[in-house]
Amino acid sequence: MEIKHKAGFVNIIGNPNVGKSTLMNALVGERLSIITNKAQTTRHRILGIVNQLEYQVVFSDTPGVIQPAYKLQESMMDFVKSAFQDADVLLYLVEPGEKRLKDDALYERLKKNEIPLLLIINKIDTTDGPKLEACADYWREEFPRAEIVPISALNSFGTETLMQRIVDLLPESPPFFDKEALTDRPERFFVSESIRKQILLNYKKEIPYSVEIEVEEFKEEADIIRMRAIILVARETQKGIIIGHQGKMIKKVGTEARKELEAFFLKKIHLELYVKVAKDWRNNDRDLKRFGYK
Repeated sequence: MEIKHKAGFVNIIGNPNVGKSTLMNALVGERLSIITNKAQTTRHRILGIVNQLEYQVVFSDTPGVIQPAYKLQESMMDFVKSAFQDADVLLYLVEPGEKRLKDDALYERLKKNEIPLLLIINKIDTTDGPKLEACADYWREEFPRAEIVPISALNSFGTETLMQRIVDLLPESPPFFDKEALTDRPERFFVSESIRKQILLNYKKEIPYSVEIEVEEFKEEADIIRMRAIILVARETQKGIIIGHQGKMIKKVGTEARKELEAFFLKKIHLELYVKVAKDWRNNDRDLKRFGYK
């Protein structure tokens, strides 16, 4: 008997800090999306691909829903809107106590959509039974057509059940990507994201949101990968903050990023970091296109 193959796009939507990247990484089994406790950690739409003999699931992690304040954030929200266009299954991720998306138009669009919708209540380890039941009741009333699935992505609780339900909802289809593929992103993308993650972790206030990473060199040799990357900042005053006193801060960022990249690529890494000013790049259409936001 011939086994019918299933394949589809499963797109994850939610407010900042609800654990979208943690969920995708848990479902894919790899650290593809960077994770920090700061809002707007995810800027791009990132695909993570799960391959089995009888199915291929293409997960899509999008930026958290916000009200845009500049052109970069407008482009980030365009990635969220695109998640409706090719989805075979939508995952709307919420956490206990949350009420709705931070964009009313997107929220109403989500309520009216006819794509199979799984409403995922994440972080259930942070609440108790009665509060979780009240939360589930609220979302059943808001989304009568949705299936409610409680999980803890961080602890991988409920993720196997969720994965099976996703596969059940996939349409019959040949695979969209090569069966060996893990993501649609090139290696340089994960280099830039690893560096950006360390900036998010080590700097405060506006600095992490004013930074973009450009990987100028990625040269793989037999026993080492040599990388050179530019940290671009929006203003001249931010350059000194990134470098730090006697270069201590940029050295720390480079060291931590190198360790993470060695674990990711399973190879020795040589990483050089430099800082340049790209004035007000977050509102510059040419720069946004160059960095893949348009």
